[in-house]
Amino acid sequence: MRLTVDSINQNVRRAQYAVRGELAVKSEQYRAQLAKGDTSLPFKQVISANIGNPQQLDQKPITFFRQVCSLLENPQLLDREDVLINSLGYKSDVLDRARWLLKHAGSVGAYSASTGVPVIRESIARFLERRDGFPADPAHIYLSGGASAGVNTLLNVLCADQSTGILVPIPQYPLYTATLSLLNAQCVPYNLDESKAWGTDIDTIKAAYDKSKADGVDVRALVIINPGNPTGASLSEADVRAAIDFASREKLIIMADEVYQTNVFIGKFHSFKSVLRSMQKETPAKYDDVQLASLHSISKGMVGECGHRGGYFELVGFDTEVEANIYKFVSIMLCSPVIGQCLVELMVNPPRPGDPSYDLYQREYSATHEGLRERAAALHRAFSQMEGVSCNEPQGAMYLFPSIRLPQKALGAAAAAGRDPDEFYCLRLLDATGICVIPGSGFGQAPGTLHFRTTFLAPGTEWVGSIVKFHEEFMNEYR
Repeated sequence: MRLTVDSINQNVRRAQYAVRGELAVKSEQYRAQLAKGDTSLPFKQVISANIGNPQQLDQKPITFFRQVCSLLENPQLLDREDVLINSLGYKSDVLDRARWLLKHAGSVGAYSASTGVPVIRESIARFLERRDGFPADPAHIYLSGGASAGVNTLLNVLCADQSTGILVPIPQYPLYTATLSLLNAQCVPYNLDESKAWGTDIDTIKAAYDKSKADGVDVRALVIINPGNPTGASLSEADVRAAIDFASREKLIIMADEVYQTNVFIGKFHSFKSVLRSMQKETPAKYDDVQLASLHSISKGMVGECGHRGGYFELVGFDTEVEANIYKFVSIMLCSPVIGQCLVELMVNPPRPGDPSYDLYQREYSATHEGLRERAAALHRAFSQMEGVSCNEPQGAMYLFPSIRLPQKALGAAAAAGRDPDEFYCLRLLDATGICVIPGSGFGQAPGTLHFRTTFLAPGTEWVGSIVKFHEEFMNEYR
């Protein structure tokens, strides 16, 4: 039989992933036109604000990380230590780290253990102990091809059949709904509270949980993205405690997506692991049965090494036989990219004060963090001046998720074009300015509301002015 779209796996056909959808494809077509010298477009560059892809938007790699990786990829360079140090600016600790990784990990062109290189898992455990103030066991740490591969692993093991339900925040990163579609499992949406800086509301989560249980759904896990994607919200310790308490009462697994943990501009990041351990210490036995899977990645933060596909997840409180099956699943995939694993080690164990590379590392890290904060503030100021637009102050992550109120005439034009209103707006923005953002409908949004998500990764602030100008013209056209 000849394969057709009707005979393929229909779960794949139904899955939606807006950040790489129609708008992104069209923006790449525009980019190709510009590269060929096309002067007919009303803009001179494409700004890919649709996805958290820092180095595509000129975030510079951290020198220490890339220098170590260069030696891992070509170990023969270590035979010319004098050239590396005296002519190419390598520091002695770069060479030391590369030799250490080569000794323990071997060639980055070889498979590692399925769960990852043992010494890298040990390094992650030490990082978690420093971060949280509680012990971490390398035996429960799994290296993955970015956090996305970790999410895929966990959901594949969690979802038994089409009656399985997973509580997912709305708006959410569409990886979750897309993966659940592929697994023919059920997304149980719970709305975040836009009026409270996109915070979690336990009553809302409970209502979604109770309704699904009443409908016969086997709700098994609660997904929390903190800091939030697409909202940029950063949860308070009280919010984290409330989520853990609810999960404990209802026997839910917590999936804590914490890939933006260093992208915090307001307040402090509170890891689920540290809060859970504190609650267990404060109230012995009450929270001992909580099962937590927390995820981290080299793709975000000040590292931004998306293309190297490195990440990990840590399991807390999981049954031994369940972990054995998680191990089996990751073994089927053989292992995550070893160069990505090495970058994870560098992320969790960067140069420290007194190390030869520390001063440059700290300057680069701080400059990237401050650049993100400044651009987030500039974009937020612009949105606050735009008619019909409101936006919460950026707290963390790499995104803003402004609410837009469009004139009735614009809603009619969108309907005539067969588009959702926010999708219509984003397409018009791309056609006029070359700036690619994603409509809120791609992430989920409360009924009757319209949003779009934009990153603030692109350098400079000129493109922000382009959004302001477009919006004014759009509103005047459809007022």
